[in-house]
Amino acid sequence: MKKRLWNGILCSLVVATTLVGCGTTDATEKAETTEKTETAKSELKVGLVTGIGSIDDKSFNQGSWEGITAAEEAFGIEKKYLQPAGETDADALNEIANFYDAGYNLIVAPGFQFGKTIFEAQNKYPDTDFIIVDAVPHNGDNVAAMAENSVAIMFDEHEAGFLAGLAAALELKEGEAGFIGGMATDAVNRYNWGYQQGIQYANENYGTNLTMDPSNFVYQGTFTDVAAGQQISGQLYDKGVDVIFSAAGAVGSGVIKEASERAQKGEKVWVVGVDVDQYDDGIYSEGNSVILTSAMKKISTATYDVIKQTVEGSFPGGQILTYNVQNDGVGLPDQNPNLSEDTMNIVNEVYGKIKNGEIKVSNEGTGLIS
Repeated sequence: MKKRLWNGILCSLVVATTLVGCGTTDATEKAETTEKTETAKSELKVGLVTGIGSIDDKSFNQGSWEGITAAEEAFGIEKKYLQPAGETDADALNEIANFYDAGYNLIVAPGFQFGKTIFEAQNKYPDTDFIIVDAVPHNGDNVAAMAENSVAIMFDEHEAGFLAGLAAALELKEGEAGFIGGMATDAVNRYNWGYQQGIQYANENYGTNLTMDPSNFVYQGTFTDVAAGQQISGQLYDKGVDVIFSAAGAVGSGVIKEASERAQKGEKVWVVGVDVDQYDDGIYSEGNSVILTSAMKKISTATYDVIKQTVEGSFPGGQILTYNVQNDGVGLPDQNPNLSEDTMNIVNEVYGKIKNGEIKVSNEGTGLIS
């Protein structure tokens, strides 16, 4: 494959026009309505190199695997996942080599930690195609370097965060909001900034009074420390915080655990989930969950879409594809048991205003709690 590296700055090079329409349909529903391509199985073998955790992590690994599984059902592709022995680039590259040796011609890597890994792999294996989710291949200095055999899937997290903040303020009407981030990556920051803007929008336009004390917006510093997530969220709830948006990977599992334990004792505390619908993770008794709603990325849909294009012979190599409200690539879950019909009606109305450009959510933190 002809290699033509393209350099630039990450956030200024997003491309949305090449996307297959997402709608609100998830990857499984798309697969059920797609005519199976009988010739695809012998032509396309899709491998997933997992990030931290496995395919049941309720996050990037699981979302990517669900998209791959839906593509298997729709097109008859062959699929497999491999979990690296460690968390280094060398560990991930070893599994990519294993896929390459086994004849896998499309490899999916979900998560920001794979940026340098895919940069190296796209050059080492020019006849293999790569999908990197939520990151762009880079040379180690965060300089984007896309090759023609790689496609990057990105999301406008600030739009999903905005909708979640709006919903939280509308539903609670008053109280105190908090935020726990993992590492201060671009994606986590955008979630935080969108969340704040959504709360502000509700307060200014719908008479809500969900306040934001800067001391209640914190970053733990990792995506792995479950115990720290529980400890920090306990401290925030003790201060009177009513709802915490946690964009923190496994740290967020600690937040959900703390909220669930308190809810079992009768406390009214809430969590806003992240990346996927985390409602089930927050169930603490029959029919009750501490997950108010979730700021979602349609990871399975995005992965499925690119595989579909590959099957059809139009792999969008060399491009950054951005999923956002405009192409229904981010949003809240289709079902939100803890949100009222009135709340959802307003959320859906505002969603439409973001989609048509009437409301513009900033992807910067100017004037916001950082």
